[in-house]
Amino acid sequence: MEKADSSQKLYKRMRLWEFPDQYVVEPTDGSSGSCLEISRVDGSMKLIDEIPRCSSLRVPKIRTIFGVIGILKLLAGSYLLVITERESVGPYMGHPIFKVSSMKVFPCDHSLKNTPVEQKKMEAEFSALLNVAEKTPGLYFSYDVNITLSAQRLHDLGDESKLLPLWRQADPRFLWNNYMMEVLIDHKLDPFLLPVVQGSFHNFQAAIGKDIVDVTLIARRCNRRTGTRMWRRGADTDGFVANFVESEQIIQLNGCTASFVQVRGSIPLLWDQIVDLTYKPKFEIVRLEEAPRVAERHFLDLRKKYGNVLSVDLVNKHGGEGRLNEKFANAMQHVAGDDVRYLHFDFHHICGHVHFERLSILYEQIEDFFIKNRYFLLNEKGEKVEVQLGVVRTNCIDCLDRTNVTQSMLGRRMLEFQLRRLGVFDAEESVSTHPNLDESFKILWANHGDDISIQYSGTPALKGDFVRYGKRTVQGIVNDGVNALMRYYLNNFVDGTKQDAIDLMQGHYIMSVSRDMTATSQKGGIEAIASFPLALGLILTGLFFATLSLGRVRHDVWNLLFSLIWASISLAIAALVKANGRMFCNRPRLHQSRR
Repeated sequence: MEKADSSQKLYKRMRLWEFPDQYVVEPTDGSSGSCLEISRVDGSMKLIDEIPRCSSLRVPKIRTIFGVIGILKLLAGSYLLVITERESVGPYMGHPIFKVSSMKVFPCDHSLKNTPVEQKKMEAEFSALLNVAEKTPGLYFSYDVNITLSAQRLHDLGDESKLLPLWRQADPRFLWNNYMMEVLIDHKLDPFLLPVVQGSFHNFQAAIGKDIVDVTLIARRCNRRTGTRMWRRGADTDGFVANFVESEQIIQLNGCTASFVQVRGSIPLLWDQIVDLTYKPKFEIVRLEEAPRVAERHFLDLRKKYGNVLSVDLVNKHGGEGRLNEKFANAMQHVAGDDVRYLHFDFHHICGHVHFERLSILYEQIEDFFIKNRYFLLNEKGEKVEVQLGVVRTNCIDCLDRTNVTQSMLGRRMLEFQLRRLGVFDAEESVSTHPNLDESFKILWANHGDDISIQYSGTPALKGDFVRYGKRTVQGIVNDGVNALMRYYLNNFVDGTKQDAIDLMQGHYIMSVSRDMTATSQKGGIEAIASFPLALGLILTGLFFATLSLGRVRHDVWNLLFSLIWASISLAIAALVKANGRMFCNRPRLHQSRR
């Protein structure tokens, strides 16, 4: 039912021929389709019936590929992106799902030989960004089923839509290669158009008595305001928010299928955190007068796609987070109604850093919405028995750690509801009374949270030990400290370049020839030798000697002077680093001309 027409089937295995002047993509999965020829001079393409003749001057390199991600057009050339390695990760609605293990970018830029030097420098810089993009984590695809849609939306597709190629069925919000497919779409190359989703996919099977339950958890990241943690915050003026993720938990048991969808996303206001080398940069709320309109657009979009919405806000009541909470709550007064509810739950105040079992207090407050809006259910005959009428939208500041703990709790509650409905659990049974199911479920959500966190912050989720083991552990707290420091480093010194690469891949910028290369291509003085490890090393050394001298003041008053000197040196270096934040931080350097 979910498959595309056989005439529109995707090629599952291909051979890439690398000739000196062209690339040729040849289907090798038994399909009788034509080959795709792509010029290495200008990126132009056409279908051909046979492989060009080889000669001693035209000796091709040959490799197997498993999909064409798309074509990226830059300033003076185009780039072909293909999947070079894949990994089978499990089934979705009876069809195999694959993870991209490796992808490669092939340049079609021979025309650069005749371009100005400055333009070549610019293209070289963009090529470096593509090297970063090649390492994009969490990319998934299927040749047979549309994984951009939840089970409920997939079931509700009309008969005509089910016959369309997968890329035309896809939800464009979750189509990671949406922009890169445009050139292939223009050339009507449907068998090569492979939809790719960024997110997470995990599943397991567990025995409950004589029954075997299959549980799958999928994350779908939205591409409308995609990016990294400190570089993409809040919403844009259209209401699309950073780190928006749709998470779908699916169970299959005795021929029945049940699905439950939750969403997460940044606070839908115009706000950001400017990276300035402080551990927690200040929250900057922009154009506050537009807050009600931005929030209204965001929740209008959610209502259209999911029905009723319960927005659960987990941020702190005080401090910088408190300011955001106040403005969010005020904006929601203009949005809340019968189909949109807002609830603030101060996660850290109520749960602290160890008592996450107190989330039961939150559940008691939302139980009515939770039960009323149900879940999607198909019986053994594939008939629709229940539909999910609404969605819980959860946010904290990053929508990673507190959010994942909360969503895993809701996923557990829903799993218990569904298993009771299907007659597997009695009224007193719970997931925790079945050790194998309990352990596998915890690992499922912990891996889910880690995947989403790595894509947004660069590290696994914090508080993951509670999700994984059901309690806080000493090792988990230590790991949180290490990951927090790593996030600081990545956010300040790596993610700017990563953000540029993401924006390039998503088509959020148009390359401009007028760009001044001098500022980024020439570095001198302290900038040429400055680096974060050096700066951090000097600061820590200064603080070490300041502390050492301060501890010996009682033996020699001169140590007080030395302590002040070392402390002053440390503070001076820190101030210099902060003042030259752009020098150390990899801030976005693309010309910001929006598509």
